[in-house]
Amino acid sequence: MAGRPVLPLAGFTVGVTAARRADELAALLERRGAAVLRAPALRIVPLLDDAELLSATKELLDNGPDIVVATTAIGFRGWVGAADGWGLGEALLDRLSGVEVLARGPKVKGAIRAAGLTETWSPASESMAEVLDRLLEQGVAGRRIAVQLHGEPLPGFIESLRAAGAEVVGVPVYRWMPPEDIGPVDRLIDAAIARSLDAVSFTSAPAAASLLDRAARLGRLDKLVDALRHDVLPACVGPVTALPLEAHDIPTFQPDRFRLGPLVQLIAAELPGRVRALPVAGRRVEIRGQAAVVDGELRTVPPAGMALLRALARRPGWVVPRAELLKALPGAGSDEHAVETAMARLRTALGAPKLIQTVVKRGYRLALDPLTDEKYAGEE
Repeated sequence: MAGRPVLPLAGFTVGVTAARRADELAALLERRGAAVLRAPALRIVPLLDDAELLSATKELLDNGPDIVVATTAIGFRGWVGAADGWGLGEALLDRLSGVEVLARGPKVKGAIRAAGLTETWSPASESMAEVLDRLLEQGVAGRRIAVQLHGEPLPGFIESLRAAGAEVVGVPVYRWMPPEDIGPVDRLIDAAIARSLDAVSFTSAPAAASLLDRAARLGRLDKLVDALRHDVLPACVGPVTALPLEAHDIPTFQPDRFRLGPLVQLIAAELPGRVRALPVAGRRVEIRGQAAVVDGELRTVPPAGMALLRALARRPGWVVPRAELLKALPGAGSDEHAVETAMARLRTALGAPKLIQTVVKRGYRLALDPLTDEKYAGEE
């Protein structure tokens, strides 16, 4: 009797590095069946009482900008809110009402309009690269440009404007800081390296950079990079977010629209697409990250069992010796009896003991159906 359809991300584990909107992202992933490992790689520290922000605001009030570039909604709202707190809110809005305001995306446009202002232009791509191209094309020599920063230096953006002759005033509205509890980040790094994580989602460049930096501090950067290059899907909300990863030659996956919904849709399409269905003992078996799907039914498998199943699936139809399977077990010692125990539990979890054959005195093999098995003949 057929059960409920298997959700696209059932059996997969996805890491969430987001600091903002982490609950929303996790809920979207869980709704599609994923197990979520939360590890906020950063925390946002508002600079409402920061002397640097106050100084930049007063500078712009005394000598107004020709152009304002707003990069994030939370940042723009924070700037206006801080100015209100200093009794400068009305003066700031009056100053900004008479200048060209560029908004990086629709959320920033909403924040600008909520403040009673109107944006001059916004790129369809939500890319700072497109904003930069527009500014350079229209010419910025001798112009004063205020750039609302979003917690990290914008790679090449300010430098390019200054090189073209602009005077640039950075407006630091908030900063990214390491999380107060680094434990979840360390666990995510361990899980990625162990391949017990199937994907990691990134929604900001600072979070990606922070994760890599933490791995480097632990002496595990090379192993993390290898996992992200080959086995663990690095899913980024957009090209700016992907820059720290791509600097390490990590190929990233990005949705066409730079939003959380499309990011989750991308993960939900990509992970199942990596799974190869095998015809085994008259059944159709999909081996997902942390579970198996047998004839359309999700079967939860304990970690030791998944380690054995993945080892068998790497060479379907071949006999895998007990000694090799023992090495695949997490934390395994030297007693091959551990393989027998884990194998018994695996067969029970799969609900179909005949999927895995015992080959006396040799090991175990996935019982591929005869026609499929022929192509492996003579390859052991």
